[in-house]
Amino acid sequence: MADVFRLPFHSLRFSSSLLTSFASSSKLQPGLPPNNYLLDNKRVCPLSYSSFAFTPRKHCLPFKMHATVAQTEQPKWWEKNASNMIDIHSTQEFLNALSQAGDRLVVVEFYGTWCASCRALFPKLCRTAEEHPEIVFLKVNFDENKLMCKTMNVKVLPYFHFYRGADGQLEAFSCSLAKFQKIKDAIQTHNTDRCSIGPPRGVGDLKLESFIAPKDKPTESPSA
Repeated sequence: MADVFRLPFHSLRFSSSLLTSFASSSKLQPGLPPNNYLLDNKRVCPLSYSSFAFTPRKHCLPFKMHATVAQTEQPKWWEKNASNMIDIHSTQEFLNALSQAGDRLVVVEFYGTWCASCRALFPKLCRTAEEHPEIVFLKVNFDENKLMCKTMNVKVLPYFHFYRGADGQLEAFSCSLAKFQKIKDAIQTHNTDRCSIGPPRGVGDLKLESFIAPKDKPTESPSA
């Protein structure tokens, strides 16, 4: 006697060739539900004819995920300023900064973005600025202010000027990372508690007009 076992019909998967051979051997009539089947000498009784349904195989389409990573542009080395460092972009800004500093010590650095010595010295200058929040540090980009630098006799980079109130310019010298102690010594000498008498001298006798190129000066109308 053949063994009999029951299976949920939806758990069986049939190929079209198997169903064709199976139907011909069992003499199934189309449209009529089968009562039982013999499969490999085992009697299979489906639980319900309604579960005898074929569903198309779902196709899984491959896809790629593209992750977009937002990149934040990092500041250039000369843009990493301390809170008391001011970038100077014009002669007028330079004169205004000296005037607004009052009696505070002002350290002016003349630098170039392409200058390797300027780049090597800059992190130590920033730390010095953080250690002296009472001092104003001005940064003058040589390429943006060539005429002003030429007028102020800046011939080598990095170059430093020291100003204070009515005393005007105190010192001017070139300096590298190896000789950074010169800057510390100048700060110690000039950053003392004192009050200057008189208005800030700034750059002394130099006037704004001396920094303007001849082609930028207003032309005078010819006399009649």
